[in-house]
Amino acid sequence: MKILHRFFAFFIITTIGFSQSKPKESFSIENGVSEQLAQFRKKQISDVQYELSFEIPNKKNEDINSGLTVNLNLSDLSKPLVFDFKEKSQNIKSVSANGKNIAIIHENGHIVIPAENLILGKNAISIFFIAGNLSLNRNDDFLYTLLVPDRASTLFPCFDQPDIKATYKLSLSVPKDWTVLAGADVKEKVEKGDFTSYTFGESDKMSTYLFSFVAGKFKSVTEKPGLEMTMLYRENNEEKIKISTDTIFNLHQQSLDFLEKYTNYKFPFQKLDFASIPVFQYGGMEHVGAIQYRESTLFLDNSATDSEKLNRAKLIAHETSHMWFGDLVTMKWFNDVWMKEVFANFMADKIMNPIFPKINHNLQFFSTHYASAYAEDRSLGTHPIRQHLANLKDAGSLYGAMIYNKAPIMMRQLEASMGKEAFQKGIQKYIQKYANDNADWNNLVEILDAETPLDMKKWSEVWVNKSGRTIFSDKIEYDTKNKIKKFEIFQKAEDKSNNVWPQIFQIGLVYSNEVKVLTANIIDKSLILKEAIGLKKPLTIIYNYNGFGYGVFPLDGNNLNVISTLKDEVARASAYSNLYENTLIGNISPEKAFDCFFKGIQTEENELVLRIVSNNLNTIYWRFFTEKQQNKVQKQLEDILYSRLQANLSANIKKTLFGLFSSIAYSDSAKAKLYQIWNKEVVIQNLKLNEDDFTNMAMNLAIFKHEKADEILEKTRTTITNPDKKKRFEFLLPSLSKDESVRNAFIESLKDDANREKEAWVSVGLANVNHPLRQESAQKYIRFSLDLVEEIQRTGDIFFPKDWLDNTVGRYSSKYAFDEVQRFLKENPNFSPILKRKLFMATDLLYKAQNIKKETE
Repeated sequence: MKILHRFFAFFIITTIGFSQSKPKESFSIENGVSEQLAQFRKKQISDVQYELSFEIPNKKNEDINSGLTVNLNLSDLSKPLVFDFKEKSQNIKSVSANGKNIAIIHENGHIVIPAENLILGKNAISIFFIAGNLSLNRNDDFLYTLLVPDRASTLFPCFDQPDIKATYKLSLSVPKDWTVLAGADVKEKVEKGDFTSYTFGESDKMSTYLFSFVAGKFKSVTEKPGLEMTMLYRENNEEKIKISTDTIFNLHQQSLDFLEKYTNYKFPFQKLDFASIPVFQYGGMEHVGAIQYRESTLFLDNSATDSEKLNRAKLIAHETSHMWFGDLVTMKWFNDVWMKEVFANFMADKIMNPIFPKINHNLQFFSTHYASAYAEDRSLGTHPIRQHLANLKDAGSLYGAMIYNKAPIMMRQLEASMGKEAFQKGIQKYIQKYANDNADWNNLVEILDAETPLDMKKWSEVWVNKSGRTIFSDKIEYDTKNKIKKFEIFQKAEDKSNNVWPQIFQIGLVYSNEVKVLTANIIDKSLILKEAIGLKKPLTIIYNYNGFGYGVFPLDGNNLNVISTLKDEVARASAYSNLYENTLIGNISPEKAFDCFFKGIQTEENELVLRIVSNNLNTIYWRFFTEKQQNKVQKQLEDILYSRLQANLSANIKKTLFGLFSSIAYSDSAKAKLYQIWNKEVVIQNLKLNEDDFTNMAMNLAIFKHEKADEILEKTRTTITNPDKKKRFEFLLPSLSKDESVRNAFIESLKDDANREKEAWVSVGLANVNHPLRQESAQKYIRFSLDLVEEIQRTGDIFFPKDWLDNTVGRYSSKYAFDEVQRFLKENPNFSPILKRKLFMATDLLYKAQNIKKETE
């Protein structure tokens, strides 16, 4: 068998057409899947069916022997048939086309089948190979595939682009004590010695990134809250299992019921099963028939706050929404990956309304999306919601807050502008038209445009195709009787462009005994608010009163104390957020902002608003205060927090306040209090803590250099009852060590990609090493982390490059760190533009700190 392998960047294959009179044509193939290749294959290939088999051995370092037969129709033989397989050539054992063995041609991550071995119409290609490990997530006693966005081709040869949908027939051979889950039901189970062979039925049609299987030592439970569903899980805490299991199934069913009604389209797939995975990289992944979740999000105990319960419900609603938005109707190309994510988030927000009727869902929407969207959109690395994508190998770079958080804000503005009924009608038409097919943003715009007088193309041009946000200002004139004579609002793009964002939001005029709420619908660079003319001069004005607007709004810095007195909780949340954003652009001093947030933690009794206040206070304290400023306020801050913990407050409020206390309790007196809580010498009434909370306390005490740190860590290690969580903690121990050389060795070990397999663990470890109290010793590794980021992108999953940067250089606010970034960029003029954007996003607060901090560090 001959393996043809060349190492240049691309190659030219000259093919012989089906007809001998047909002229020869050239076809270039590059790494990844280019738009050119994808577009040609979409025309060339149809009716694809994959028959796959994988033999999973007992040991994770042993090869997985695999087989593939692809049945497909070909309508064009002017160019060869190109499979994607981003693995070593020696992993390919044999290739046959229509029953005949052929030479193996493997170049630049592609297997090439020459046209001379193919026929017009039906073809069958068989390939025997060793499966790639990159996306198999192999652990000692379980594994799971995660193939988004272009990772299917790291596992098996395929056409790894979203608009070539196919069905799958899967066979798995696994150790006999393992359980399996895939996109179709098991049709046959045969025991063969120490292994069991499972044959699955033919799956529904799906894109390659949605194919999946899970195998390993899992427990299984099946319930029928409506649709029969099965869950695999590894959680061993009986309390969590008892409290959570029924809720998990019911949340899936409630989501299904809502989505069927909203879309007017029945659940479109054979089944809705799911697996709970302890080391899962993301919150969840919407594989057809076999959703995967991070286990810690699903299984909660009695200490869970309302926010944690809401986050679980939203995650389940998000992944279930994908069954319609992403799985049933899929983007044509990954430049529109944001469409599936915006609808999943947008629908999840809607699904929460009937499930949590007591929750203020406008507040929940605001607290979920705005801070994250602003964090990236105000940075030098911002980009439009919809981005250009020349090659699928870069698709992972498209993910981030613009997709997950700004896009839902955009969609809510669109719904408000169109009207809810017209918007829903358009979505129903969209689902109906493109079911089991692919669509892009322009296809949706065309449908929505027919449902509204709004100029959809013009509207979407700035919201979808442009980056950035607006900075609002105002000009208010009063007459001799102190009544409003003129009220004008202006908007100017933060990036100095001419972009104008049409949007609707409320303005609250605050008086001594009432708040007069006005609606602003600004579609140009300025708006005269006629509704305000003749009203008395207010004590202060709260912009974006209902949290619908997007941008930085005017703020009365002399009346910040009013914020905590506002009765409307959305208005408080929006005002606190606006205060923080005004601080970052230099309109408000960090001291003034801190004082306002400090008052907020003493008075706020809404958990979601308190989280905003707490997070903003924490950021100002650690990122924008000098050590001198920190020392000035720390004692009062920790005393007030500890005192609030003794008050008669709800469990949700206490848990949030305790999180803040635990993060700043590094003085001797505060450490002593934190240790007593960790050691269960002190029990705070109505503060519900679980094993994870005690683990986090132990880590903080180690970072804070408690005198018994070693004893605390060892006791924590021995008392963790979940074996998966114990492995995580043992991985993190070097990052918590009081010995700088041990921490250094931990960082150095991450050069080996095998030590970066558990990406969520790595992120926590990096955060431990780069904690503000340790940065003097850790800053020498800033350049190390920057030099490694291109390899991180190559070997890691889609969110890991940003997480890596966030938890290394992104943790700093010092002049030293800023200079290191500048030096790196200067010495690497060809640094990936994609990664440069991620770097600018991760270092946004570092950049802003250079202007905000009063003293040079």
